[in-house]
Amino acid sequence: MRKFYFTPGPSQLYYTVEEHMKNALKENVPSISHRSKDYEKIHQHAVEAIRSLLGIPDDYHIFFTSSATEIWERIIQNTVEAESFHLINGAFSRRFFEIAENYKINAMSRVVEEGKVVEAEALLIPETAELIAITQNETSTGASQPVQDIAKIRKAFPDQLIALDVVSSAPYADIDYSMVDTAYFSVQKCFGLPAGLGVWIVNNRCFQKAQKLMDKDRIIGSYHSLPSLLEKAVKNQTPETPNVLGVYLLGKVATDMADKGIDQIRRETDYKAAVLYQAFDQSEILRPFVDNEAHRSKTTLVADASVSSKEIISKLSEKAFVIGSGYGKFKDKHIRIANFPTHSKEHIEILADKLLKINN
Repeated sequence: MRKFYFTPGPSQLYYTVEEHMKNALKENVPSISHRSKDYEKIHQHAVEAIRSLLGIPDDYHIFFTSSATEIWERIIQNTVEAESFHLINGAFSRRFFEIAENYKINAMSRVVEEGKVVEAEALLIPETAELIAITQNETSTGASQPVQDIAKIRKAFPDQLIALDVVSSAPYADIDYSMVDTAYFSVQKCFGLPAGLGVWIVNNRCFQKAQKLMDKDRIIGSYHSLPSLLEKAVKNQTPETPNVLGVYLLGKVATDMADKGIDQIRRETDYKAAVLYQAFDQSEILRPFVDNEAHRSKTTLVADASVSSKEIISKLSEKAFVIGSGYGKFKDKHIRIANFPTHSKEHIEILADKLLKINN
């Protein structure tokens, strides 16, 4: 029985991936040298496709890493000497904060209850903070920071670097990337690709800070520092042997998404999210975990369950629909459902119907 994955990462592969993988094998893409002209073309295509799909400014750089988790560490190494400030409302925003603490810097934070977001207007951030870390979509709880808050935070704190986590919201989230200095995601969520590739978007302010740290003899990373990444990126290469197949597939899928149209993807995502939240509201055993509708994620929907989430997950799996459990302390209390571009309206409607039937 073929199963359909609504887990929040890894998730269902984008519907064009199978064909692209067949072509990649025919073209021997996994065997291509990362120092060859063939790879340079693959790299350049992926960068251009991401830039076009997301509307990344021309003077921003796009790099490939092993994962978004790696990027957390690279951001701290390359942009923070003494102090960072983190908006925390769940497990993943907290994990970035903990990585900063590991580097023995003064990692400060504004913490709110899971299921809520930090109020941008109420933020008090010391001028000494060098970096402000924002998680636009907290995958662990389904709480989404309104994109309008990014501009508010930029206006209030023009001198600080802003790092934006769009791991489970890009390309859906309509972000003005000129408002942030660095952003990042991994490909196994909304892009519907096999795990093992992170995408790091960086502006020149970050490079200037990295250079200042280097001038002070700070170690800013061995093979994946910003200068080393840029040195190879200008030649459409990477410092190390990269995930060539992953870069190839990312370029193909980003192009497919752009051809479909980002506006169409966003409209479909909004519709599918409405269908699922309506099912949560009508269910006898589920309710949206995020109380404020304006803060509910459209891409990672989380419901509080009055029965064990294992029971719900098991019943759906028997019908070929695989959803996620709660994260961390919410493992047995929540269900999490991915609503990514690969998930069709028809499958979302069927899933919503099956959720309601579990009431019986």
